[in-house]
Amino acid sequence: MTTLAEQLSTLVGAAFIAQDLPAELGQVQISGRPDLAPFQCNGALAAAKLAKRSPREIAQQITDAIKADPLITQISIAGPGFLNIIPADAAYAVQANALLGDVRCGATQTQTPQKIIIDFGGPNVAKPMHVGHLRSSVIGDFLQRVARFVGHEVVSDIHLGDWGLQMGHLITELQDEQPDLPYFDEGFSGPWPAQPPVSLDDLSRLYPQAAANAKADEARMSRSRKATSALQAGRPGYRALLGHFIAVSRAGLETDFNALGVHFDLWKGESDVNDLIPDMIENFKARGVTEISDGALVIHVAREDDKKKQPPLILLSSEGSALYGTTDLATILDRNNKIAPDHTLYVVDQRQGQHFEQVFRAADKAGLMAENALEHIGFGTVNGADGKPFKTRAGGVMRLSDLLAMANTAARARMVEAGIGEGMGEEVLVDIARKIGLAAIKFADLRNQRLTNYVFDMDRFTAFEGKTGPYLLYAAVRIKSILRKAHDQGLQSDTIKPEMTEEKMLVLALDSFDAALHGAWAKRAPHILCEHVYELAQAFSRFYAACPILPEKDEAKRSSRLALAKLTLHQLEIGLDLLGLEAPERM
Repeated sequence: MTTLAEQLSTLVGAAFIAQDLPAELGQVQISGRPDLAPFQCNGALAAAKLAKRSPREIAQQITDAIKADPLITQISIAGPGFLNIIPADAAYAVQANALLGDVRCGATQTQTPQKIIIDFGGPNVAKPMHVGHLRSSVIGDFLQRVARFVGHEVVSDIHLGDWGLQMGHLITELQDEQPDLPYFDEGFSGPWPAQPPVSLDDLSRLYPQAAANAKADEARMSRSRKATSALQAGRPGYRALLGHFIAVSRAGLETDFNALGVHFDLWKGESDVNDLIPDMIENFKARGVTEISDGALVIHVAREDDKKKQPPLILLSSEGSALYGTTDLATILDRNNKIAPDHTLYVVDQRQGQHFEQVFRAADKAGLMAENALEHIGFGTVNGADGKPFKTRAGGVMRLSDLLAMANTAARARMVEAGIGEGMGEEVLVDIARKIGLAAIKFADLRNQRLTNYVFDMDRFTAFEGKTGPYLLYAAVRIKSILRKAHDQGLQSDTIKPEMTEEKMLVLALDSFDAALHGAWAKRAPHILCEHVYELAQAFSRFYAACPILPEKDEAKRSSRLALAKLTLHQLEIGLDLLGLEAPERM
């Protein structure tokens, strides 16, 4: 189905064509002055330069050509040639009922579906998730939800950090504490114990302990490096330990991601592609894209037109170790072999921008994948009130589980303040607080322009007023309550017949869904859909205040308004789901 704006654009565009002018000049958009008209077209100003005529003259000819069309009630000229357009009442009704009858509430699907990999999450084995993982997780999940909704085939991959020096640190520190474990006996070939020798708490303790020891003692650092090399070379005991580290870490990560409402199709890590690296590098050498620089094997990615110098991507260090860029290239190779994506999105902190620029250029130069098929979706940081990355009160990095617990506590306090949930059982209250707390954190993150930093403010995020997640949940729950009462009273919804201004404005808000959806996907900009969902909730609030629903005595008006409320709830819930939010049944 097409929106009212699209229908009007077609009509006005045809009038421009009749004047021997481009159809795109007839683009109709939501008016910046809704007090004058809901729609406007500014094409006459651009047309004047092409036709070398007065813009008002052109605007008048367009007006004369379409003013009698049944889609329009009134069209007027303002200023130098702006067209203000008021659709016919029947047009609002037709559009509203078309939306009501559409399971997708007007959301269209792409005409060019692609197979897309979304690489996000990126937590490290042996390290608990912290606030720094929030944005990647929430933005990445939004993108996978929206991409699927608009018709793309999506494979999401967590891309675990399970390789490199941190594994050498863990292996050697564990050996110091439990030297008799069979994993350290080079003569032992298995079978290896089924139960891991460490817990997640052990790993969380061992890693920083090992890193500190290695930093203070070069000999200790050398042991970690040798263990890393042995692991990468395939030493069986170390590989068995790595399997335990990954399994133990994944159990903890799944708990955190489930609490956040984020899920992945693949749980692959850097270690999964290690065996591809030797052949890949030989292929690169054969293609003549590698060079030796200061003892390291590199791919030069600098270009003459670079404004900022690009250092080469190091494939193998002078010690022969593969680095992050190497595993990133091997991951691209692995995905090509097993998934064959058309496009890959990397949802990673903007501060990693140069790294991905190097990797993408190297992938293109080495013939792995075209650079324009690889896209870095960068984002800003979550900051405290001091403008620096958000920390705990003690100055440490806040765990994600602690952040979510804080949100639940704040949500429960807000519920008490607002008198929400009175008379409900404890289990229901806990669930409502969880949904409110999650909505507070996720919407606060997504509503900001992706590349900007934002200040973490739990009091503001959990408010039930303003542009917040809890406000949106409350808006949905209020509509659910209205519809539930209507059902209990035996009231039926019927054809929508918008009459009052607030009803028509609500229809226009509903009709904007498709543009917001595709705009958010095309620009990788969650805030566009956040804005639509918020404006929809606001439009319903104005409608509800001006147009009685259940108290309305006129049966036709009441059934029309009930249908409009039902439609609004349907679209609101679709929008909330795309944002990763869930509204309770009652509050």
